[in-house]
Amino acid sequence: MIITNSRSGRRPWRLLVIACAGLVAVGCSSSSSSTPAKPSGTANVAYAGSLANLNEKVIGPAFTKATHYSYLGRGAGSKALSQEILAGEISPNVFESIGGKPIEALYPKKFTSWYVSFAASPLVVAYNPNSKYASDFKAIASGTKPITDLFTLMEQPGFKLGRTDPNLDPQGEAFILMLMLAQKQYHLPANTVTKIIQGQPASANSPTIFEETALEPRLQAGQLDAASAYLPQAIQLHLPYITLPNTINQGDPALKTTYEGVSFKLASGDVAQGKPLVVDITTIGKKDQAAADAFVAYVLSPAGLALHKAGGYVLLPRVASGTAIPASVSKELGSG
Repeated sequence: MIITNSRSGRRPWRLLVIACAGLVAVGCSSSSSSTPAKPSGTANVAYAGSLANLNEKVIGPAFTKATHYSYLGRGAGSKALSQEILAGEISPNVFESIGGKPIEALYPKKFTSWYVSFAASPLVVAYNPNSKYASDFKAIASGTKPITDLFTLMEQPGFKLGRTDPNLDPQGEAFILMLMLAQKQYHLPANTVTKIIQGQPASANSPTIFEETALEPRLQAGQLDAASAYLPQAIQLHLPYITLPNTINQGDPALKTTYEGVSFKLASGDVAQGKPLVVDITTIGKKDQAAADAFVAYVLSPAGLALHKAGGYVLLPRVASGTAIPASVSKELGSG
């Protein structure tokens, strides 16, 4: 008769359980190591205020879904953002501007050395459908009244116009240049521009000047009769608008020479000259570089471009300027 010790009798089972647990752990470890880790990092994007609706509601979420990187956005006038970056007040790793000059201003301080142009953003005049001038706006928009009536209308005493500061925002600059082009093309009176903007071109004190991100909300709230806007803004925000001829809307790169025929001096002494209104993008600095590169690559990809087209932007051939373009961006540019 064999007597079994109950404590020693349990040991083989304990060893077996431990051994099995070890095998399970190895199996789990092997399984988890074969699953790629989600990328970490944030695309911290400073963008021209006109891109706010598209970036926050469409591009940002689509980028995160496609790449698993996080997205954070900040909108303001392109010039103002450039100045804040230079002063160290903000530290984005992506910058989207209207026109290349705000980006080129960052070159000497080595924030970046390149950018890519990919879409045009023509200027329009958005209007309040409940304005006392609404019937006139509709007639001009439909073509039953000539476009010259728009400029006569905006000169009227009590007309509430909204635009942005030309010293801080390319749209404010472009609106004045549009008026100059119209004055020249339609042989309008010499004081047309100053009467409409209620001041000198470089002045920042006119009652017609508002922050870019507040301009369309004020129009929608009925505080303005009309406001400057880019075509994509008007489309995305469902604002009624008057389409301007290509010869003055600065949205056709083929008319570059025509646009260059007008200019004025800014408060800084720099010259604002007519030019095509193009969206440019670059990365800034080195923080979360992979996420920043991925955002730019996504914007320039067929998927990203399709979203911009649906948002009212006029797609252009992607053109790179500068040097040291990240490999992932160069690869996207080479995809056709």
